[in-house]
Amino acid sequence: MSATLPADLAGFRIHLVGAKGTGVCALAELLVGAGAVVTGSDVDDTFYTDEVLAAIGVPVSPFSADNVRGGVDLVIYSKAYSAASNPELAEAEAVGVPTMSYPEALGSLSASRDSSGVCGVHGKTTTTALAGVMARAAGLPTAVLVGSAVGAFGGRSTITMGNELLIAETCEYRRSFMAFKPRRVVLTSVEPDHQDYYPDYEAIRAAFVEYLSALPPGGAVVYCADDPGAVDAWSLAKVARPDLRGVPYGYTAPGDFGMEGYRVERERGVFKLRGFGLEWRLRVPGRHVALDAAGAIALIAAIVADRDGGRRLAGDELRAMAEALESFSGSRRRSEVLGEAGGVLFMDDYGHHPTAIRSTLAGLREFYPERRLVVDFMSHTCSRTRALLDEFASSFADAGLLVLHRIYPSAREAPDPETTGRLLYERALAATPEPVRPSRRYYEDPLDALPFLSDELRPGDLFVTMGAGDNWKLGRALYDARAAAEARSKGQS
Repeated sequence: MSATLPADLAGFRIHLVGAKGTGVCALAELLVGAGAVVTGSDVDDTFYTDEVLAAIGVPVSPFSADNVRGGVDLVIYSKAYSAASNPELAEAEAVGVPTMSYPEALGSLSASRDSSGVCGVHGKTTTTALAGVMARAAGLPTAVLVGSAVGAFGGRSTITMGNELLIAETCEYRRSFMAFKPRRVVLTSVEPDHQDYYPDYEAIRAAFVEYLSALPPGGAVVYCADDPGAVDAWSLAKVARPDLRGVPYGYTAPGDFGMEGYRVERERGVFKLRGFGLEWRLRVPGRHVALDAAGAIALIAAIVADRDGGRRLAGDELRAMAEALESFSGSRRRSEVLGEAGGVLFMDDYGHHPTAIRSTLAGLREFYPERRLVVDFMSHTCSRTRALLDEFASSFADAGLLVLHRIYPSAREAPDPETTGRLLYERALAATPEPVRPSRRYYEDPLDALPFLSDELRPGDLFVTMGAGDNWKLGRALYDARAAAEARSKGQS
């Protein structure tokens, strides 16, 4: 039984199936903030979202049909679950309790507000988070939802400064973003990904074009002029919808949001935008992150213009936004700094597509030119690895030392015995110049590499775990061990 969210959520009783998922947990924050009474269920495993749910007063129980009995008004579920596999959804269906998927619920919420959606194969999490900190700096009455924990949001995935506006990260997988109802969209990038659903570039591009084309009359598309896929999708959407407004941003973009003079200065990325006189500074490495910042600034400018009859951002707003940008320290698993121990800087990054790997490593190399870059990567899904095998193999050129592992499995596809982590390692080895090949290593399980890396890492290194797998545990184990050894050494001195 399908439903919509009521305009007034005060006292409305909602149960969340899969509450520990990042997106569903973030939605829980917004629902609680709007006055709903929220409960949840999930597996017993512990995630960082457990702390968030406890802090906002959402109790989480094991899956049980009893959870949807006795007065629940609505069940919202992660799309990882269905009535065929989950007892709560089966019970809701049997007794007539309305249900909504997470994308449908977020879409229903977006329809009641002046909403902006951020989408793209790369960069949507960082762009959304940056838009949130700058919306706060500009004093906009906005709620923001990001697909990761953000330090500037107090370690949460959402921040609420009001309920007039909504800025949300929206996902292309299985066309989930089509449930969202934005007035404007930021499009960061389009290229092949999610090969288990989109067989080729044309298929995934069509989904983005469909999303842009669903904007209301006069809707705005803030698009990255440096990304060929984003330009391609915008060009097709503009033909179908000539009333849409295009707002380009990037190093090659014309107009106010064209970027100029990017440089690295004392571990800050510094750039200017053509339409504004001040410099913008970022502490998060990479030209690609500066691009995300430009897209976020363009979105805030578009929101202000739409709300205030075409008004441009004022000088005090711009200065506050620039200060917020420089203070931004990133989000969880996006060039996240774990800490420095024994002279080694430890980081973790979610980059799991060849383009993201290349841009992230290039950014780290530019920010930290004196450090040896040690990279531990775990690929995610056989379908992505198989389709982009050669691109993956050639994406690690900036790594001084590279460690690879088995492919992290996905519940959404069957294993492929022909596509393995060792195959990726062999291709990466073949793509590496002969003298550098000994610096490429393979360990089936991430923790198998612990002894080697414990001996190999030396002061001055930058060690980064990358990918959507569980190799972050290796980085955490190495950091904790070195930090403990450092503490013992200081205690003895």
